[in-house]
Amino acid sequence: MIELRDITFGYAEGPPVLDRVSLTIEEGELVVVSGPTGVGKSTLLGVVTGLVPRFSGGHLSGDVLLDGASVVRTPPRDRAHLVGYVGQDPAAGFVTDTVEEELAYGMEQLGLPADTMRRRVEETLDLLGIAELRNRDLRTLSGGQQQRVAIGSVLTMHPRLLVLDEPTSALDPTAAEDVLATLTRLVHDLGVSVLMAEHRLERVVPFADRMCLMTGGGAVRVGEPATLLADSPVVPPIVELGRAAGWDPLPLSVRDARRLARGLADRLGAAPVASHETPSDDVALRARRLSVVHGPTVALREVDLALGARRVTALMGRNGSGKSSMMWALQGSGRRAAGDVHVGSHDPAALDAAGRRNLVGLVPQNAADLLYLETVAEECAAADGGSGACRAILERLVPGIADDTHPRDLSEGQRLALALSLVLVSRPDVLLLDEPTRGLDYAAKHELAGILRTLAEEGHAVLVATHDVEFVAQAAHDVVVLAEGEVVSSGPVRRVVAESPAFAPQVTKVLGAPWLRVDEVAARLDSA
Repeated sequence: MIELRDITFGYAEGPPVLDRVSLTIEEGELVVVSGPTGVGKSTLLGVVTGLVPRFSGGHLSGDVLLDGASVVRTPPRDRAHLVGYVGQDPAAGFVTDTVEEELAYGMEQLGLPADTMRRRVEETLDLLGIAELRNRDLRTLSGGQQQRVAIGSVLTMHPRLLVLDEPTSALDPTAAEDVLATLTRLVHDLGVSVLMAEHRLERVVPFADRMCLMTGGGAVRVGEPATLLADSPVVPPIVELGRAAGWDPLPLSVRDARRLARGLADRLGAAPVASHETPSDDVALRARRLSVVHGPTVALREVDLALGARRVTALMGRNGSGKSSMMWALQGSGRRAAGDVHVGSHDPAALDAAGRRNLVGLVPQNAADLLYLETVAEECAAADGGSGACRAILERLVPGIADDTHPRDLSEGQRLALALSLVLVSRPDVLLLDEPTRGLDYAAKHELAGILRTLAEEGHAVLVATHDVEFVAQAAHDVVVLAEGEVVSSGPVRRVVAESPAFAPQVTKVLGAPWLRVDEVAARLDSA
């Protein structure tokens, strides 16, 4: 259907981002693009959609063929009825005010009849499970809800190829499964082709027909997922578990792993001893009867929360459950309808901006909001006074970013890593992170988990709002689960994730509680 022939892309200075890349996507095929943060996945998708180099600059050579005809010089608007695109920041593509208007907008530009538009809007609302959001203002939606609306606005145009840049990064596990199941139905039943870039391979690999693995320096490997993941350094936990256990072939789904793991429990022996199960008596932040209201919507309803020093707490819950509202209310910038928050003897809301930052550091869901200078070096110097500490953290998370790079030229994951570095280097008493793993590869998430654990050991309190259950297994001591603005579960991570299959990491799904991580299994196998 669509073919890339010897695509090479780069800028005047520096190595090529893509180097003689050839890729064919057949009708009714789902292809996953993966690789380290900043390796060029979004650039590859941009070549397919026509956004690169038209809106990015740089030099492109090679050809893009659609049904055998070259479209490499065809403007994106002339491909819109055939190629639908959803970027990493769905809100940046919204052009209307409400969900229903956004779903209809693309069809209006294509000049479709009104009855066709009405039917497709209804079909898409049901398909993505967002019918209750029909009349909602797009600005009032959670990040995950916005992502589903963005996907829906493309689906209504019935494109032949869907190009999706991290489509599940802001979705809770259940919503992500629903979206992926929807995409699979489109692929199998309607013959739609899907090209998606994704870091959370544990979610998408079971659905993929083929993988495009970008390895740096512009190089690309294309093949079946099992073949590429056999020797790839970028693998989901379930494949890492298969390697540790010596399984062949390697499993790509929890179902496959469970079949292979039937004799593994005997080899492992007793379950791991849970550490840090006892909550800290030293409370760094306490919130009482905290309520947040957005217009007619109650985001938080009389929530009590105590964040212990020397603890990393994960805040989980489905999209729209109130996680981001809680983050801003705890930080002091968000308006509270009721309740109080205290860090020591201070209420963050009563302090000025500088006072709040020193007491409670927050990395918001849109990390780019923290970046305002002209280069990465200037951002780091402003954060650490030129000591180099901020740059050192950034190098741990995402190595190799040039000092003179403008923050707007970074990938989504690189911008997030820079924003994290700016806040982490200030070492506030309480650290709040809202979806801090979007756009980060497995290596970066492992480093971030280590940094947060070290901060906790040094007496800080950390609260991480996230849908990334694998990151929770690595980083968190405790978990708090929200639903409809209320706390429905809380406690040590091993107990809470075992209570909810939706929030359980892959190792727990395969081996049962209290197993959480592959390193625990590997260590036990080595000792045995």
